[in-house]
Formats: sequence, structure tokens, C-alpha cells
Amino acid sequence: MKICYILSLLVATTALVACQGDPNARPIYGETGLPKNCRAIVQTNIDAYRAKQYTADEVMDSLERNCGANGHSW
Repeated sequence: MKICYILSLLVATTALVACQGDPNARPIYGETGLPKNCRAIVQTNIDAYRAKQYTADEVMDSLERNCGANGHSW
């Protein structure tokens, strides 16, 4: 019984430690200033849309390409 308790505690601790850290908790930019994670990509797209640099369709395409289900920035 004691071994079962220790194993379950070990599994639970490992699961909690493995899930820590959200890569999108804050925007991250590379050395060149380009966005490296989804949070930064979303903010960059919003800023560009408000500055009328890109249309809504172009912004949505970028978000889908980089942060969608098969996105490169996950």
C-alpha cells in the first residue's frame, strides 16, 4: 500500500512539474524584433491592422498560419 501511495504521489508530482510554464504567458520577440510566440504574433497583427498596414483577411491568415491548429508558433 505504501509503494502504491509513493508511486501515485510521484506520478502526480511529475505531471504537475511537466505542465508548468506557458510559452505564451508573455510576448517573446527575436533578436531581429520579429515575434517568436503566438502572444507576440497576435499583438503584432493587431498593431499592424490598426495602422492599416494589413487587411483583416491578411491578419486572420497570419494568425491561422502561425497560431492555428497546425501553426508554426505552438
